[in-house]
Amino acid sequence: MSPFNITVNGKRQEIQARPEMPLLYVLRNDMQLNGPKFGCGLAQCGACTIHVGGEAVRSCVTPISSVGNAEIVTLEGLGTPEKPHPVQQAFIDEQAAQCGYCINGMIMHSAAFLKRNTDPDEGQIREALADNLCRCGTHTRIVKAVSRAAKAMR
Repeated sequence: MSPFNITVNGKRQEIQARPEMPLLYVLRNDMQLNGPKFGCGLAQCGACTIHVGGEAVRSCVTPISSVGNAEIVTLEGLGTPEKPHPVQQAFIDEQAAQCGYCINGMIMHSAAFLKRNTDPDEGQIREALADNLCRCGTHTRIVKAVSRAAKAMR
């Protein structure tokens, strides 16, 4: 075990972990953050997506030792219940969740995507989210939510 000083959702914390420990396990088990989900464990579904240094990353395959001093943001740190992030609010407004398992990844990936593309069309949104898997079939609502969020953020 080694000490790691990481900043998660604006709070600096020291964590004792093996250097190869996936960040997902640190966030869920040590910090009790439930936004990122364990889906596939292979970085293929997107349920574990978080932001590291402003970029969307799959935390199930990101070792804690690779984070360095980069700011980590989870779904819990994106917005608050009183003031949700525009993407979170758009997902609420469009009722873009069914089972909710993929929503963490969809929201986190969408927020990072909208920082780079402030005026995406439907095709760009679909392409950006193509690697985030959803089995419930709320894709139409998810695309509408991202489009709504893009308008709100402009």
